[in-house]
Amino acid sequence: MGIDKKKVENIKGIKIIKGDFLDKSVKEEAIKYFGSKIDVILSDMASNTSGNKSLDSLRTNQLCLNILEFAKEVLNKNGVVIAKIFMGEDFNEIKINARKNFKKMDFFKPKSSRQESREIYIHCQGLST
Repeated sequence: MGIDKKKVENIKGIKIIKGDFLDKSVKEEAIKYFGSKIDVILSDMASNTSGNKSLDSLRTNQLCLNILEFAKEVLNKNGVVIAKIFMGEDFNEIKINARKNFKKMDFFKPKSSRQESREIYIHCQGLST
């Protein structure tokens, strides 16, 4: 999973953390910045594509599972997670994980997403633990 090396302009009032989300230090930086529970986690992350749709789906969906695990640590009790996933063989694993850890869970496909694309988004709200 590569990191986009493009320069990101600073935006007043916005904290941009560049790095690999699977790297523990990136998660720690986010936790340190917020210093308390988070209301919303919005993830549009996807792994670099390899051309193998099954592999690409597995990699991107693993990022989604990591976001859901991270959310259990940092999200407010009634917080929201929205994350990109790809329809694939591990879709049910994501659904099971979300249902176990959140009070509400559903999926949506934004109008901006190409119809033939396998991408959809999961919306979870309210930690169940």
